[in-house]
Amino acid sequence: MTPELQARILADSRDRVAWLRARARGITATDVAGLSGEASITRAADAKLGAGPRFGGNAYTDHGRRREPEIAAWVAATHGILPSSALFHAEVEKRHLATPDGICVDGDGRVLLAEIKTTNKSWRTIPRTYLRQVWWQQHVLGAERTLFVWEEHDDFNPIHDEPRSVWIERDDKEIGQLVALATRLIDELYRRTTGQAPPTRTPLAPSRRSALRERDMFRALALSE
Repeated sequence: MTPELQARILADSRDRVAWLRARARGITATDVAGLSGEASITRAADAKLGAGPRFGGNAYTDHGRRREPEIAAWVAATHGILPSSALFHAEVEKRHLATPDGICVDGDGRVLLAEIKTTNKSWRTIPRTYLRQVWWQQHVLGAERTLFVWEEHDDFNPIHDEPRSVWIERDDKEIGQLVALATRLIDELYRRTTGQAPPTRTPLAPSRRSALRERDMFRALALSE
């Protein structure tokens, strides 16, 4: 991992309390997974502030946590993407956050990610919520592509000898739409936590990388602690 990426680490999920605290101060891949319109902004704000129903996990999520280290080891062995539990902030907007399951920098200096899932369903296509998570992580890390890996199980017993995987390329159009929705979510959180209208924003000066890729053409966001 490059020093620039190391400098953007806020917390590690192995310290769950610190990780959850850091995640609460920004917008994560989990937050944007369900963002698709105005109603979804309200639901996401409810969830972020603890006003909606809380999901504490179940047998399926427990199974996923148990299997993830084994699947991550397969990813490292077959694709060279090392496991990661670090929470990163974006290069420009530090409240855009992501915790990819794996990360590496290839010989050309490109950031590659891995995202791991377990499922009891036979997918014909990757669910849209998971694609949003992948695109958000690509935005936050400046990644070029993501190896999406999933292991299908029957009654928590893996069906195949190896997980399935597919490369998902960076999609700046989808990322731009997610950034716009995240901006609306942050505005809604600001209104709820302060009782005031969001402050006027001024455009951020783009970094060298974002200027080259036109990655981070969004406005500075304000989110109450």
